[in-house]
Parts: sequence; structure tokens; C-alpha cells
Amino acid sequence: MIETTRTEDVFALKMVAGENRVNPTFLEAFKLALDEVEAAEGPVAAVITGEGKFFSNGLDLEWMGSAPEGGALEVVNGLQGLYARLMAFPVPVVAAVNGHAFAGGAMLALACDAVVMREDRGFFCLPEVDINIPFTKGMAALVQCKLVPSVARDAMLSGRRFSGPEAVAAGIADSAVPEDEVVAKAIELAKPFAGKTPSVVSTIKKTMFAPALAGLEEVVEGGI
Repeated sequence: MIETTRTEDVFALKMVAGENRVNPTFLEAFKLALDEVEAAEGPVAAVITGEGKFFSNGLDLEWMGSAPEGGALEVVNGLQGLYARLMAFPVPVVAAVNGHAFAGGAMLALACDAVVMREDRGFFCLPEVDINIPFTKGMAALVQCKLVPSVARDAMLSGRRFSGPEAVAAGIADSAVPEDEVVAKAIELAKPFAGKTPSVVSTIKKTMFAPALAGLEEVVEGGI
């Protein structure tokens, strides 16, 4: 589900499972990919991307609807753990959003240090209000710590779809470029930070995002 390649100082983590919906297999693949990046020697940065029309469409609701008892909550808590790991990751991580980033997929992009979007197609969207799935405390904290209050309010309460240029204007994304430049732009943003001391980078991130990390580390027991 995750193809990992390294070019000089940058690892590219490419999600290759169609809509890249989150289920136990997806979470395990992501864990292994991040383990590989974290274990690498020398200056390192990472870029996360998808393929085709999708970056990630969030939770695999079909899988969750037929999951064994407790399975759906395990996936929610696993996804929160992934967000927390990315937010405190010891190397820079840039989301190269090649297509649609919806719900949990949009929050996956926000958990990264920077976001590059495709300028012509694909949307960033938090549709929870329209699909009747409230945000967990941790997920709400993630969105609110990464976006200015007015944008977080609009994105969370309206379910608005942001194009690449609209996302840049709102401060959701750092850049919007043509499709064939998305990954290259993300690498360009990540590389200057690759040589920073990992332990210091992680400590700074943990301090910056402490309230959101605390929320994400809270176990969700029900009510989603």
C-alpha cells in the first residue's frame, strides 16, 4: 500500500491503494514506511503522496462497517496515532497532495509540516458535518492547531471543498502547482530542513503542537 523510494536525502512515500482509505492494512504499511525513514542514516526528509485522482479519502468506511467488535475504534485510534507520529516526526515531512484529500486524508495532509497541492484538480475537504461523523477531540485539535480559526471554522462546519489555489489563499496549503510538479515542489520545500538534528526537531514539534498531540493520544472509546 506504500511504495518507498529514496533519492539522495528525500524519501518519497507513495500511497498506491486506489483511494488510499485507512484500514488496518494501510496503517501497518504506513508504520513500516515511517520506521524505514526514521532508521535511515544521514540527513533525511520525507514526502508523502498518492497517485492518480486521490491523495487519500480517509477512513475505509466499508471496512469499518463490517469490522469485528472493537475493530472500527482500533482504526480510529490507530489513525490518531499516525497523525501524532507525523506531527512530532524527527525529520521534515511534506504532503504532496496529488488529488482529492478528504476527511481523514485531509487531516493526514495537515499532520505534515507543509502541504503542496495540485492547482488544476483535486480538493481538500473536511466533510464530516455532511456525513454525520463528528470530529474526535484529537482530530478537531489537529485541524485547529494547523489552520487559522476562521478557516478551521469554515472547513469543519461547512464541509467546503477547497481547490489548490483556494487552499493556498486560506493558508491550508503552502503552494499549488501543476500536477507534474507537485512532488518536485514538495521535495524542494523539504530538503533545506533535512540536516537538522532529529531529536531537536521532534522536541520542538512536540512543544509547538502539545495540545493537539495530547488530544490525539487520548484513546477514543466511543461516540464517533
